[in-house]
Amino acid sequence: MKIVKKPWGKETWFAFTKHYVGKILFIKKGHRLSRQYHRVKHETIYTLKGKYIMELKNSKKLMQEGTVIVIPPNKIHRMYAKYGDVTLVEVSTPQVEDVVRLEDDYGRNK
Repeated sequence: MKIVKKPWGKETWFAFTKHYVGKILFIKKGHRLSRQYHRVKHETIYTLKGKYIMELKNSKKLMQEGTVIVIPPNKIHRMYAKYGDVTLVEVSTPQVEDVVRLEDDYGRNK
Protein backbone atom coordinates (compact mmCIF):
# COMPACT_ATOMS: atom_id res chain seq x y z
CA MET A 1 0.00 0.00 0.00
CA LYS A 2 1.16 3.51 -0.81
CA ILE A 3 -0.11 6.92 0.34
CA VAL A 4 0.41 9.88 -1.99
CA LYS A 5 -0.25 13.31 -0.47
CA LYS A 6 -1.92 15.81 -2.78
CA PRO A 7 -2.72 19.52 -2.27
CA TRP A 8 -6.44 18.60 -2.41
CA GLY A 9 -6.16 15.59 -0.04
CA LYS A 10 -4.53 12.21 -0.61
CA GLU A 11 -4.55 8.99 -2.60
CA THR A 12 -4.19 5.57 -1.00
CA TRP A 13 -3.00 3.06 -3.58
CA PHE A 14 -4.22 -0.40 -2.58
CA ALA A 15 -3.41 -2.19 -5.85
CA PHE A 16 -0.82 -1.61 -8.55
CA THR A 17 -0.25 -4.22 -11.25
CA LYS A 18 0.69 -4.19 -14.93
CA HIS A 19 -3.03 -4.54 -15.74
CA TYR A 20 -4.82 -2.24 -13.26
CA VAL A 21 -4.49 0.22 -10.36
CA GLY A 22 -6.83 0.64 -7.38
CA LYS A 23 -6.88 3.85 -5.35
CA ILE A 24 -8.94 5.49 -2.63
CA LEU A 25 -9.10 9.25 -3.17
CA PHE A 26 -9.83 11.57 -0.26
CA ILE A 27 -10.74 15.10 -1.35
CA LYS A 28 -11.00 17.83 1.28
CA LYS A 29 -14.08 20.06 1.32
CA GLY A 30 -13.77 23.02 -1.04
CA HIS A 31 -10.92 21.51 -3.07
CA ARG A 32 -10.79 20.50 -6.73
CA LEU A 33 -8.56 18.22 -8.71
CA SER A 34 -7.03 19.45 -11.96
CA ARG A 35 -9.18 19.94 -15.03
CA GLN A 36 -7.51 17.17 -17.00
CA TYR A 37 -7.69 14.27 -19.39
CA HIS A 38 -5.70 11.10 -20.04
CA ARG A 39 -4.44 9.98 -23.43
CA VAL A 40 -4.53 6.24 -22.58
CA LYS A 41 -5.69 5.79 -18.98
CA HIS A 42 -9.27 4.54 -18.49
CA GLU A 43 -10.89 5.11 -15.08
CA THR A 44 -13.98 3.95 -13.22
CA ILE A 45 -14.83 5.92 -10.08
CA TYR A 46 -17.22 4.86 -7.31
CA THR A 47 -18.44 7.41 -4.73
CA LEU A 48 -17.90 5.79 -1.34
CA LYS A 49 -18.67 8.79 0.88
CA GLY A 50 -19.95 12.33 0.36
CA LYS A 51 -21.15 14.16 -2.72
CA TYR A 52 -19.24 16.18 -5.26
CA ILE A 53 -19.49 17.85 -8.63
CA MET A 54 -18.01 16.00 -11.59
CA GLU A 55 -17.21 18.39 -14.41
CA LEU A 56 -17.20 16.65 -17.78
CA LYS A 57 -15.99 18.83 -20.64
CA ASN A 58 -18.60 21.63 -20.46
CA SER A 59 -21.24 20.01 -18.23
CA LYS A 60 -21.54 19.30 -14.51
CA LYS A 61 -23.00 16.27 -12.79
CA LEU A 62 -23.77 15.85 -9.07
CA MET A 63 -22.27 12.59 -7.81
CA GLN A 64 -23.51 11.06 -4.55
CA GLU A 65 -22.73 8.01 -2.43
CA GLY A 66 -23.15 4.83 -4.46
CA THR A 67 -22.82 6.47 -7.88
CA VAL A 68 -20.33 5.32 -10.50
CA ILE A 69 -18.82 7.14 -13.44
CA VAL A 70 -16.62 5.79 -16.22
CA ILE A 71 -14.02 8.13 -17.68
CA PRO A 72 -12.56 6.89 -20.97
CA PRO A 73 -9.35 8.27 -22.47
CA ASN A 74 -9.48 11.86 -23.80
CA LYS A 75 -12.55 12.79 -21.69
CA ILE A 76 -11.91 16.14 -19.98
CA HIS A 77 -12.92 15.93 -16.31
CA ARG A 78 -12.54 17.54 -12.89
CA MET A 79 -13.82 16.62 -9.42
CA TYR A 80 -14.91 19.31 -6.96
CA ALA A 81 -15.69 18.55 -3.29
CA LYS A 82 -18.01 21.54 -2.97
CA TYR A 83 -20.28 20.21 -0.20
CA GLY A 84 -17.89 18.40 2.15
CA ASP A 85 -15.11 15.84 2.33
CA VAL A 86 -15.36 13.12 -0.31
CA THR A 87 -14.01 9.56 -0.47
CA LEU A 88 -13.85 7.84 -3.86
CA VAL A 89 -12.66 4.44 -5.06
CA GLU A 90 -10.86 4.59 -8.41
CA VAL A 91 -9.97 1.58 -10.52
CA SER A 92 -8.01 2.31 -13.68
CA THR A 93 -5.59 1.06 -16.24
CA PRO A 94 -1.99 1.36 -14.98
CA GLN A 95 -0.88 4.54 -16.79
CA VAL A 96 -0.64 6.62 -13.60
CA GLU A 97 1.64 9.26 -15.19
CA ASP A 98 -0.79 9.86 -18.07
CA VAL A 99 -2.19 13.22 -16.94
CA VAL A 100 -2.67 16.24 -19.19
CA ARG A 101 -3.56 19.18 -16.93
CA LEU A 102 -5.57 21.96 -18.54
CA GLU A 103 -6.18 23.97 -15.33
CA ASP A 104 -4.94 23.52 -11.79
CA ASP A 105 -5.76 25.44 -8.59
CA TYR A 106 -2.33 24.61 -7.15
CA GLY A 107 -0.06 25.71 -10.02
CA ARG A 108 0.94 22.20 -11.09
CA ASN A 109 1.88 21.76 -14.75
CA LYS A 110 2.01 17.98 -14.85
